[in-house]
Amino acid sequence: MAEFIVAIELGSSKMTGIAGKKNIDGSITVLAVVKEESSSFIRKGVIYNIDKTAQCISNIVKKLTAKLKTSITHVYVGVGGQSIRSMKNVIVKNLPADTIVTQEMVNELMDANRNMTYQDQEILDAATQEYKVDNQYQMDPVGIQCSRLEGNFLNILWRKMFYRNLNKCFDLAGVAIAEMYLAPLALADSVLTDAEKRSGCALVDLGADTTTVSVYYKNILRHLAVIPLGSNNITKDIASLQMEESNAEQMKLKYGSAWTDNGEIDNQLTLSIDAERKVEQRKFIEIVEGRMEEIIENVWYQVPTEYADRLLGGIILTGGGANMKNIETAFRNHTHIEKIRIAKFVQLSITAKDNDITARNGMMNTVLGLLAKGDMNCAGSEVDPNADLFAENKPATQATDIHREPRKANELSPGVVQTEAEKLKAEEERRKQEEAEEAIRKAEIEAEEARLKAEEEERKRKEDSGLKKTGKKLKNFLKKLITETEDE
Repeated sequence: MAEFIVAIELGSSKMTGIAGKKNIDGSITVLAVVKEESSSFIRKGVIYNIDKTAQCISNIVKKLTAKLKTSITHVYVGVGGQSIRSMKNVIVKNLPADTIVTQEMVNELMDANRNMTYQDQEILDAATQEYKVDNQYQMDPVGIQCSRLEGNFLNILWRKMFYRNLNKCFDLAGVAIAEMYLAPLALADSVLTDAEKRSGCALVDLGADTTTVSVYYKNILRHLAVIPLGSNNITKDIASLQMEESNAEQMKLKYGSAWTDNGEIDNQLTLSIDAERKVEQRKFIEIVEGRMEEIIENVWYQVPTEYADRLLGGIILTGGGANMKNIETAFRNHTHIEKIRIAKFVQLSITAKDNDITARNGMMNTVLGLLAKGDMNCAGSEVDPNADLFAENKPATQATDIHREPRKANELSPGVVQTEAEKLKAEEERRKQEEAEEAIRKAEIEAEEARLKAEEEERKRKEDSGLKKTGKKLKNFLKKLITETEDE
């Protein structure tokens, strides 16, 4: 039976599907890559047309199936795009003096954090920052005595509508989700070194419509934000010179530079727009640099002040936008961070024949990172080469069926996002558990009330019995007294 992993990245310009096999030595062999245009229904990493997106997902899977000659049972999916942001949250638990912290107490803090509600926002993931045990910060508080336990969390939020649209698209496409991952975290794990994460760094993914900023310090994600600006904004600015965006893109790739020394600018030099029109080199440079400066300033604004001077690992640039000439110099000039690295490929050992992979230009890093996260075989049965792969889809297996039981949020690996099906099943089970616990509490209350009632009845019975005995004794005494009186 065939064995491979399938991952899908829903990008703003292209949707990419990839299939690969993990080898014993830890390397990955890419078996197939499929791309589809997505700019008409995905904008800034967010789905705006559900039907078209579902059709595109279906086409990706069918094309991969045709290349692999094997059916695909489920896929790994990256979650990213506009409106993803991080928000700090603190949960406090007061304890009796000298209480020893247990794992159950820690889980209670994590559950309380996960149960936080944000208006129109869905919690995709919760990154634990550290715990405060009385007045001391600890990464693992279990076993320590204290009277106050505080959990510091970084919640990754996304608009509920975007989250539901993503899940709905895969349902409509008849494609089961093996697991959803936060794309920025999968990317970070594939391009950052342990030393960079530990000493502090900012990962900047320069995409077509968005730029994602992830800040790490002491191996912990400290901040995540998506800026609604990307390399397409530069293209549109160039297109304002009255040209087609496709021509503007070609000019950007040919002449674009994130930074140009003033001494290198020739005021007499012009660049061809078309056969009849030209633009001054200086004006073109000002257009490109102006937008690039805006992007960099927004990136630097997203780095929290408390970590701005702790980025000993520097700034790591990746994505298609990181290929622009002199991008490192532009970032150095505006951020004053000297250590700049361009991650043009993942740190994994990848074997591939596809030109998109072998180009090593940073544009496939996220989908390769998602592929590396996969650990479940996505291969099904062999397909009939004469079958119509583009026939109507059959209902797919749901994620909850794959995992049998919905996983608890505190049981998930960092970066893993529960699917909507899992959340609904987990919510249903939580409701059933609450109902069962309520029934037990009610039965205990009724049993206690019955016990108290029985005790009260027994007390009254004893009182009545005592009164009868007393009355009988009194009656006998009076009778005896009367008899004695009469005898006298």
